[in-house]
Amino acid sequence: MQALDGIRVLDFTQMMLGPFGTQILGDLGADVIKVERPEGEWERSLEMMGALVDGESAAYLAMNRNKRSLALDLKHPLARTALLELGKSCDVVVENFRPGVLARLGLGYEDFAAVKPDIIYASGSGWGQDTVFARESRPGQDLLIQAMSGLAAAGGRRSDPPTPAGTAIVDHATALTLANGILAALIARNTHGIGQRVEVDLYSTAIAMQCQEISTFVNQGADYERSEAGVGQAWLSAPFGIYEARDGWLAIAMASLPAVSAAVPEVQFGSLDPWSDRDEVKHRLEAVTRTQPVQHWLDTLGASGLWAARVRSTREAVDELREHGSELIVTVDGPGGSPIELIGSAIRLSATPWRQRLAPPRVGEHSADILSEVLTPQEIDELLGGASS
Repeated sequence: MQALDGIRVLDFTQMMLGPFGTQILGDLGADVIKVERPEGEWERSLEMMGALVDGESAAYLAMNRNKRSLALDLKHPLARTALLELGKSCDVVVENFRPGVLARLGLGYEDFAAVKPDIIYASGSGWGQDTVFARESRPGQDLLIQAMSGLAAAGGRRSDPPTPAGTAIVDHATALTLANGILAALIARNTHGIGQRVEVDLYSTAIAMQCQEISTFVNQGADYERSEAGVGQAWLSAPFGIYEARDGWLAIAMASLPAVSAAVPEVQFGSLDPWSDRDEVKHRLEAVTRTQPVQHWLDTLGASGLWAARVRSTREAVDELREHGSELIVTVDGPGGSPIELIGSAIRLSATPWRQRLAPPRVGEHSADILSEVLTPQEIDELLGGASS
């Protein structure tokens, strides 16, 4: 038994915003039908570190397990017929095309609502479906949204160029927002008997991610300025940040200057202010942290109840997960039959846990099986160009 057993999702998404969100639904038990073009969605060919894994992108493999692939030419006359017929048995339709694209193909919200009035139709985009920003045809992509939302300008030192996050953080957060919106709409349907549209976009999410920072400057009347010494966030006071140690790097979270001086008597801050003098605070403390290894500072600060952590590489974090047999690392058969490792679901449910049911599908792997629910064998051959096996 899984939480979303019996829920069916018609998934038109590609890249990360949509596929990561629908993978969450699939992990929780939903039957996710991934609709993609005959040659496969674009991200299948996206090289990560200049290479593919068994002919597929590692990015595609990371976000498309627990789905079945239906590969169609959406402009074929039978495609709309088949998809709307499938829509009658689906609970959710998800898409992240440019606003209006699916509607022009006769596959918009109104089209699916006409055959299933309580359908949930979820759309993800860069700038919204019908906003002034969307009407300006601004390109919507994670790095560009980090740039336009202020996220990139808030990272790094004052003399550094704007520094984006080390992952597609806005795509990821918007995928989580998408999944949350769909789950809320499913509850509303079960409670109130209604279908509805769900809309999320990268820009709104990027702004929402900065709720505490934006709340600070709009209510306190001052803009932020990045620290030259490299305090961890442009909005917070020292000693919050990353510090060099003798054998690596150390992260220190929120702590008062008196508490740090008590734990590390070698450094004294005198009358320094943790906000206005944060660069000097950073310089004084780092001059001391450089003299001892990271573990020394973890022990010293930890003994005083101060929060600190070693700065590790992603590989070090993954190696620890493997060492402890964490369920966050799962092994499945890859597209070429060889085992591949993926990151498992971060959601833990005690009674209805997530399960790895299906490996990321090959292009059109399930087309004929899915279409057999709504088309005759002859129609399937016509729609798939004879490739219905």
